[in-house]
Amino acid sequence: MKYYSLNHNAPSVDFKEATMRGQAPDKGLYFPERIPVPDPNFFHNIENMADEEIAFHVIQPYVGNTIPIDELKRIINETLSFPIPLVKLTDQVFALELFHGPTLAFKDVGARFMSRCLGYFSRNKTQKQIVLVATSGDTGGAVANGFYEVEGVDVVILYPSGKVSSVQEQQLTTLGKNIHALEVNGNFDDCQQLVKQAFGDADLNEKLFLTSANSINIARWLPQQFYYFLAWKQWPDKKNPPVVSVPSGNFGNLCAAMLAQVSGLPVKHFIAACNANDTVTEFLQTKNYQPKKAVATLSNAMDVGDPSNFIRILEIVNHDLQKLKKNLSVYNISDEETMQTVKEIYTRHHYLLDPHGAVGYLALEKYLAGHPVAKGFFAETAHPVKFFDMAGSVAGDNFPIPVQVKNIMNKKKQSLEMDIDYPFFKEFLLQFSR
Repeated sequence: MKYYSLNHNAPSVDFKEATMRGQAPDKGLYFPERIPVPDPNFFHNIENMADEEIAFHVIQPYVGNTIPIDELKRIINETLSFPIPLVKLTDQVFALELFHGPTLAFKDVGARFMSRCLGYFSRNKTQKQIVLVATSGDTGGAVANGFYEVEGVDVVILYPSGKVSSVQEQQLTTLGKNIHALEVNGNFDDCQQLVKQAFGDADLNEKLFLTSANSINIARWLPQQFYYFLAWKQWPDKKNPPVVSVPSGNFGNLCAAMLAQVSGLPVKHFIAACNANDTVTEFLQTKNYQPKKAVATLSNAMDVGDPSNFIRILEIVNHDLQKLKKNLSVYNISDEETMQTVKEIYTRHHYLLDPHGAVGYLALEKYLAGHPVAKGFFAETAHPVKFFDMAGSVAGDNFPIPVQVKNIMNKKKQSLEMDIDYPFFKEFLLQFSR
């Protein structure tokens, strides 16, 4: 399998090279030259297959011969070391719980898979690898946990000051060792722009081996397909494929789901469940893609005004806007609607949503209101404890605190505050070359 740059001005590379680079030399995102389609028997027998076997069939064509089969199976087994259950709320609505990993967020899967791939690829390298990541919430903690103490790799995480939850901040700032947190006086897009500047800095890249752990990296993006194949394994009505609602910020998760559909995964329709950040919504209405300054919301991991992965979604549909609109609906959910949904679903079903899951639920409910015979699921992307103030106000004393959170809340925060200052950021990175 080869990968080409979506800017079409760089050589095609294999999975190893694309993973280690993160972004193509022409600053484009990598995209597979072909999308593999499993044998039909794969879908017929999926209910009888182990989760790890399903994941191997999905990802192996993308990896090719860059990782030996036994090593790839080990990586998958360590990646999927926790359940991904599909939970029934009503006859029409299910929740796909993606928060049972070590940092209680869906990004654990991609971060664990990528860290182990990068660890394998870097095993004989003498030059240290620097992983750069901007986070709007959950990515930072997942990447920090996934790469913690991985030999030969240092991780630098940029996060917007005051715009992540207290649990999220503890997860990405308390590990130390090879994990370095930078608290930026700005928003997520500012953090992401600093990372992009670093990747585009020829002088810096001569001195350091940089790669990204955001979902722009194929090793973070591609394994997110696992969720949707495992959901289909559990889907109770195989004659009626689901409508899939994905809370969407940088659009990597939704993009992976749409890639799985091209591979043959049965999906009736997709929903991009968004908060007040409406860049994609306006694009679908006007055909004019206009990045915006991110708006801060309760669902902070989705506070993205210029979603990097949307270009991959356009590539999947060959930039055919009508084809995209036929397969994808977009809903923007306000903070008021988000909070009301959390309260109503807890009262009605005794099920506690996090704000991102609430956006996904309400977007799905709005779609189903106009399609009464359809059924679907939404991705519940983070454990509600990561938004303790909101969840505790709804569930009160009935709110359980997972051990993963209890173990970090009293640890000392280790981060360096900085302004939106690229020269400062560059100088910080250059210390790793000395």
